[in-house]
Amino acid sequence: MADPVSSVPDVLAAELACVFCGINPGRVSAAAHAHFANPRNDFWRLLHDAGFTPRLYRPSEQFELRALGYGLTNAAYRTTPGSGDLRRGDFDGSRLEAMARELRPRAIAFVGKEAYRGAFGERPELGLQPRVLTETALYVLPSTSPANAAVPYDERLRWFRALREWLEQEQREAVRALVVDARRRVLLLRWETHEGLWWITPGGGIHDGEEVEPALRRELLEEVGLAGFELGPLVHERTHSIPWGVGFVRQHERYYLVRVESPAVRPTIDLTAENVAGHRWWTAEELAATDERISPPNLADLLASH
Repeated sequence: MADPVSSVPDVLAAELACVFCGINPGRVSAAAHAHFANPRNDFWRLLHDAGFTPRLYRPSEQFELRALGYGLTNAAYRTTPGSGDLRRGDFDGSRLEAMARELRPRAIAFVGKEAYRGAFGERPELGLQPRVLTETALYVLPSTSPANAAVPYDERLRWFRALREWLEQEQREAVRALVVDARRRVLLLRWETHEGLWWITPGGGIHDGEEVEPALRRELLEEVGLAGFELGPLVHERTHSIPWGVGFVRQHERYYLVRVESPAVRPTIDLTAENVAGHRWWTAEELAATDERISPPNLADLLASH
């Protein structure tokens, strides 16, 4: 990814736990070549008080955050006296999408609603957002700017602590199958969530004490009515955030190849309780061309290579 021009350098690395995204560099930060360098900005104090850092870091120590699993960037790169001087063209949401795709942070946390709004043109609420970038969750924090002094420090700290707790949440283990028929089509289930409609591979969570293969056989019997199949190789593995109830959960998924002729899909349980309604067989070409949301997002490539 080409380094963009900015008065304040990005602090990035692959697979960070969280990248904090400010709105743009102010004049103090631009002069210091450091994020949140205005001494009246509470970002670094909030980061420490919320438990992200073991001590209070100085803006000049920004690159040390990467060793703790955190990064820094801005939604807009142009330096202005205040965020109100920004124009719509200063924001580039596609740059954040590319960062999420290439560097795969677990989350991007926008420091202030206007940073998120500038990037995506949507007015957000504080907290976890329904939008995701590939497999990266998006979170909105209160602004730490002195211009946001009307919001009490304790209230801003509450949201920073909520983010840290979300990042440290326990991981759900799951197993899924690429069920591929003789015509090289893959079976997907239609899953409706509070975040919208997705097409997903069959599978689900692994119960406590359950092994991977028995879990997958149970899930395929329940969701597809498939039994007596030969389990193929592990073809994909990922950890990401998925819609769950009214919120989200971190899920570690393993995907196995299962080849079949072209069986009828006859679930053995009522899937409506899991918000699954319907199924469809997809070709790799259909997956690559669709605008519908597919999980995992690289499924077209996986199907084409297997």
